[in-house]
Amino acid sequence: MVEEKKEELSELSFLTDLKSKYSHQPTFLQAVEEMAISLKPLFKDPEKGDFYRRAFLAMAEPERTIKFRVSWMDDKGELRFNRGWRVEFSSVLGPYKGGLRLHPTVNEGVLKFLGFEQIFKNALTGLPMGGGKGGSDFDPKGKSDGEVRRFCESFMTELHRYLHPSTDVPAGDIGVGGREIGYLYGQYKRLSNKHGEGVLTGKSLLFGGSYIRPEATGYGTVYIAKLAIEDKLNKSLSGSRCVISGSGNVSQYAAEKLLQLGAKVLTVSDSNGVLVFEDGMTKKDWEVVVHAKQVTRSRLQSIADKTTGQFYPNEKPWTLKDLKYDYAFPCATQNEIDAEGAALLVKNGGLGVFEGANLPTTMEGQNVFRQNKVLYIPGKAANAGGVGVSGFEMSQNAQRLQWKAEEVDKKLQEMMENIYIQQKSHCMGGTLEQGANIAGFVKVAAAMTELGWFY
Repeated sequence: MVEEKKEELSELSFLTDLKSKYSHQPTFLQAVEEMAISLKPLFKDPEKGDFYRRAFLAMAEPERTIKFRVSWMDDKGELRFNRGWRVEFSSVLGPYKGGLRLHPTVNEGVLKFLGFEQIFKNALTGLPMGGGKGGSDFDPKGKSDGEVRRFCESFMTELHRYLHPSTDVPAGDIGVGGREIGYLYGQYKRLSNKHGEGVLTGKSLLFGGSYIRPEATGYGTVYIAKLAIEDKLNKSLSGSRCVISGSGNVSQYAAEKLLQLGAKVLTVSDSNGVLVFEDGMTKKDWEVVVHAKQVTRSRLQSIADKTTGQFYPNEKPWTLKDLKYDYAFPCATQNEIDAEGAALLVKNGGLGVFEGANLPTTMEGQNVFRQNKVLYIPGKAANAGGVGVSGFEMSQNAQRLQWKAEEVDKKLQEMMENIYIQQKSHCMGGTLEQGANIAGFVKVAAAMTELGWFY
């Protein structure tokens, strides 16, 4: 094992300068190294290995990073300040596309990790979208509607000059749902006097949004999980026991689709703990959770007595020692499954992991999955449904049309099937995880060459 690690470090020595420059951005470097490990077969190619290494380093540098101060007024009339960013990472395949995240942990390194992942995720969708990410260290939790609105208006006042349907099209992410997108878009319309432009996705159906967009990430994760489980394990999702982390948009709709397909949903969680349904979540339980998170913005602990579940404080699905399940859907945030959690997941019977969040598994956790041959589909493939339907929303906006829900859902299923096919065809004798990374990377590298941007 030690010798293998030494060999791996030697093979990735071309990353030394990048690691030195960005040592203060560990999450970004984690995403870069994870991707590079998957691409080792390309880097070893005797004819094109040097090209691929140089192309990788070029992709790891954002084309542009925009930083700005966000000044907003709280309900007491006091002026508050936050930091805002937009990392425009890659426009090789199309306009910068990726969400806005509002969370106190947001910094430039976190957004670079998310933007870097977004390049390859968007490539897998087959749609003409580049990669980008943005957000602020503003925490919407505990803020009034008025405070959130005033923050969003100030944030968009700074950002709007960089947005255009052909340049940069943000969407939502953690802390940015329908409410926030509405406030952001409202301010954009005021400032620009341009109405109907698709400069944001995830909009309300009342002003240019798409059916199935709120559900798309969660639905897409389940669609690709179903394909992989049937293809690789010769099993069915129906009747299986599934755990989900998180209780936001992705988690809610992953749970809904799993219930529709006959699976048992055993958990949802938030930062305070996990709500466990030993016999599986009921439709009524799901409705209570959705109302709490979308309407009253309550914590799970406060609604436990309204459900059939039991709340365990300070726990995650991967820390519960006695909960047996078949499949895991981490849908909360990055690095939530470490090596210990991954080992417990395997011990508790986990056969597959399908990432609804971005990079929810640490590198050590991923190694545990590989060693135990767990069916593992990384976020850049498993959660691509969200940005894919955002791409569909952009197409609808450009045509001044709104497709029916059934049409969008069918396109989403077809897209997730195509992503799965790409994974299988590019795995080069390795895993589906490796196949996803290679498929996205070679597409971007080829486009860079054809544009004359790299050779």
